[in-house]
Amino acid sequence: MAKKQIGRREFLISGGVAVGVLAATGVGVKYLDISHTGEQLRQDFLRPPGAINEVEFMYGCIKCGLCVQICPVQAIKLADIHEGLSYGTPYIDVREQPCDFSCDALQCVETCPTAVLNFEQFKEAGLKAIEKATEGKDLRTTDVNPFEVQKVAMKEAVLMGKASVNKNTCLAHQRKGFKGISRGTDFEGIYRAPDSKFAYATPLKDKEFDREICNLCVTECPIGETAIEFSPGRGSGKMRPRVLEGCTGCGVCVMVCPTDKPSIVVEPIKS
Repeated sequence: MAKKQIGRREFLISGGVAVGVLAATGVGVKYLDISHTGEQLRQDFLRPPGAINEVEFMYGCIKCGLCVQICPVQAIKLADIHEGLSYGTPYIDVREQPCDFSCDALQCVETCPTAVLNFEQFKEAGLKAIEKATEGKDLRTTDVNPFEVQKVAMKEAVLMGKASVNKNTCLAHQRKGFKGISRGTDFEGIYRAPDSKFAYATPLKDKEFDREICNLCVTECPIGETAIEFSPGRGSGKMRPRVLEGCTGCGVCVMVCPTDKPSIVVEPIKS
């Protein structure tokens, strides 16, 4: 069973309280010396989709937690009190629970009241995609579904981080396969697999794999062939995963990786 979904009424009520109680914490940050802020931040934090420059993010985020509450897979967490200036700000631990895009709408970005999760870039990407898909077509008769076109374009425009593969531990690089449940029956992470018959995320532990050569990071990627591919290495002809420019840093590949320590990791991109 997927993790509990939060009701609209519960979300609005708790969100309103959160904004009122926590806003002062975020506002207080602006009084700090901006010239030293960057030295005190967790530069390794993977922020939610649309996050602006890290220093400006810290000054604009009011730590309201709305992005946490609206995420359907509960991927977003708030930094604890030991994280200095980052305390109360949202981040994603992709090994435990990545952003799988199963909300189909980047809800965390849309709900951000201060736009430190900037929706404009995704809106623009969606509109351009619709314009391209309907170019030269009669809008009264075309079978193009604007929502489907827009949601794909918005996901592809996300750039939280960039994945990289550890060739020394990657099963594919060692010509090894994988059979079984990748993270074990006790792991609670969920995602909407590309081949899933459901419109929502389901537990990773409910899915068994049987691969002659491990390629879970490729087949389970929610973005697909523009983000990562399974291709022969230079000169060897051996198949292995290769991260492409379309990688969004969502982290699904990290969660599904079956090695004890993930053989693929995501490094944040600081824009």
